Amino acid sequence: MRYIFSLLLFLSAHSYAQTYYLSQKVQDINSNFRGLSIVSDSVAWVSGSNGTIGKTTNGGTTWQWIKPKGFEKLDFRDIEAFDDKRAIVINAGAPAYVLLTIDGGQSWKTSYNNTDSAIFLDGMDFWDDKQGMIFGDPIKNKMQLLKTTDGGQSWSDLSPALKVDLADGEAGFAASGSSIKTLGDGKVWIATGGKVSNVYASDNYGGDWKVNRCPIWQGENSTGAFSIDFINEKIGMVTGGNYLKDKDNHNNVLLTKDGGKTWTKPLKPVAGYRSGVLILNDRVSFATGTSGTDVSNDSGANWYNISEMSFNTIKKSKNGTLILLVGNKGNIYTLRLE
Repeated sequence: MRYIFSLLLFLSAHSYAQTYYLSQKVQDINSNFRGLSIVSDSVAWVSGSNGTIGKTTNGGTTWQWIKPKGFEKLDFRDIEAFDDKRAIVINAGAPAYVLLTIDGGQSWKTSYNNTDSAIFLDGMDFWDDKQGMIFGDPIKNKMQLLKTTDGGQSWSDLSPALKVDLADGEAGFAASGSSIKTLGDGKVWIATGGKVSNVYASDNYGGDWKVNRCPIWQGENSTGAFSIDFINEKIGMVTGGNYLKDKDNHNNVLLTKDGGKTWTKPLKPVAGYRSGVLILNDRVSFATGTSGTDVSNDSGANWYNISEMSFNTIKKSKNGTLILLVGNKGNIYTLRLE
């Protein structure tokens, strides 16, 4: 099934037509997909509820479905893949597990386990195939931070490095695995929400942190920043809002030009709550959520709705052009631009 959206965008004194093709690759899998990692234009992995992990090696045409033995009831909220053999997956809730496969999903190693009743892992990202970070909701007001330097074989507790306590009612969201972003040589940003929304930033692999207020919609358990992306150390975006009011768009997207120190609203916002944001290049960006998908062709200044279909996550290939969106009811779509 393919949906085609043609949009005429007016930028400055010029206008041009852009066409977007949304093509359905998977549907009606008994899982709510939130985790997504696209290695190349051929290899991609997804993860979701009911212990479900999916892998494609042909750009999404066919998928292999995997349920790690003994973990069939977990909700896998984020996944990081490095090729068609090696991937890491984390679940939401307690107990918390980090599972690693090096044989394409045939077997899984538990590389981290936490049985604290308060543990809740929200997302992860990697600088390279060895160094990565996981963050989770606070325990006794301390954000949970895990770091690996051996490709996920082992994890160290980096939580004490963040000296600032999170506010009461402040936490992360595991809606898309994309409220953490790594970049370059040690840079990482983590966006929080709930009663208070902040952006925590480190430029030395989590050794030291700075915190900046994020003036997105906040104040309730269902509000805040749900996704963050940066194209370089200065230019970034956050999206979110209120997932209980997913068509309300009064303050759901913000832009930064100084690495997250300050944030501004766009001229024309997204159409509702958005749990995933993707900066494709210095002009084009996408935001998606349960009430639809939007595009900006002017560096986030103006957003236009291109679909009302429900998704949780959008990402692009690390080494190519493949863009996938995943969501409820096992939906997986490709997005192509012309």
